[in-house]
Amino acid sequence: MNNKEIKGIELPANYEELKKSANRKSNWRERLDAIEELGQSKNNQVIDILKNIMNSDSVYKVQESAYRQLKRLGEDVQLPPRKKGELVKGLTKILVRIKKSLPENHSYAEFKEKLQKMRMDIYDTYEGEKGADFDKWLENTWSALSKR
Repeated sequence: MNNKEIKGIELPANYEELKKSANRKSNWRERLDAIEELGQSKNNQVIDILKNIMNSDSVYKVQESAYRQLKRLGEDVQLPPRKKGELVKGLTKILVRIKKSLPENHSYAEFKEKLQKMRMDIYDTYEGEKGADFDKWLENTWSALSKR
């Protein structure tokens, strides 16, 4: 398909809603669903959104989904490498701040709840990235944080 043909294909009726969902940083599952639905329309605007997500989303599963949709649409794209180390800059400092804001003998459940309320973006990114190992990772990270 050339550019004229791509431009001629209509956007989904709920395009604006899907665009918002695809960019909602606090819900990786919603982003995945939006990518799947956007991938049904071969349109330059959709392709631009999918490329942006593929190259910049903080959750690798979401990047992979955008990549698969782009390939399915016939785009010549390369899957970016998985990020190494901290996915959110300054994570340890942020988590220490949250831990210090809680009473001294707080539970892991209280820490987890406060993280989810205060920094849903971080919670969502690591939950999406760690999958079934998220709780174990978060509890180990919480235990290892200093109380400075």
